[in-house]
Amino acid sequence: MNYDEKQLKKKRNYKPFIIATTILLNGVIFVLAGIPGVENFTAFDPTILPLMNAILNSFTFLFLVGALIAILKKKVQIHRRFIYAAFTTTALFLLTYTTYHYIAESTPFGGTGLVAYIYYFLLITHILLAAIIVPLALTSVARAWNMENERHKKIARWTMPLWLYVSLTGVIIYVMISPYY
Repeated sequence: MNYDEKQLKKKRNYKPFIIATTILLNGVIFVLAGIPGVENFTAFDPTILPLMNAILNSFTFLFLVGALIAILKKKVQIHRRFIYAAFTTTALFLLTYTTYHYIAESTPFGGTGLVAYIYYFLLITHILLAAIIVPLALTSVARAWNMENERHKKIARWTMPLWLYVSLTGVIIYVMISPYY
C-alpha cells in the first residue's frame, strides 16, 4: 500500500476546525471594526501596518497566480507550495490587520464623486468576499489534504478567483485610502 492509498483510508474531519476558525476570525474582525482603538498609542506609527497589509496582499495575489499557473501545468507539488505561501502571507496579513484595527481608529475615505462610489463598491465586495473566503480556502485545502481531488477541484474553482479578487482589491483599497492616513 503506497502513501496515497494510506491517506485515502485515513481521511480527517476538518469541518469543526473550519467552522470554529471562520467564526473566530470573522468575529474578531467584526468586533475590532466597532472599537475606537487604543488611546495614546506611541510604541510605533500604526499607519505603517496598512502598508504592510497591502504588501502581504500583493504577495498573496502573486502566490495565488503562481499556484494557478502551476496547477494548470499539472505541477501539483509547486501548486501546493504556492498555496502554502499564500496561506502564510494571508495569516501574516490577518495578524497585521487585526493589530492595526486594535490600536488605531478607522480611517475615513476622503474621496468624493465617482471615486468614492468605486472605493465603496470595492470595499464592500472586498469585505463580504473576505469573510466568505475563509471557509472556502480552508475547505479547499482540507479536501486536498484528504486526497478528495474531485471535490477539491469543485470548490477550488470558486475559491481561487474569489481569493484573487480579495487579495487584489485589498491592495487597490489601500492605494485609494492611503492619502488619508
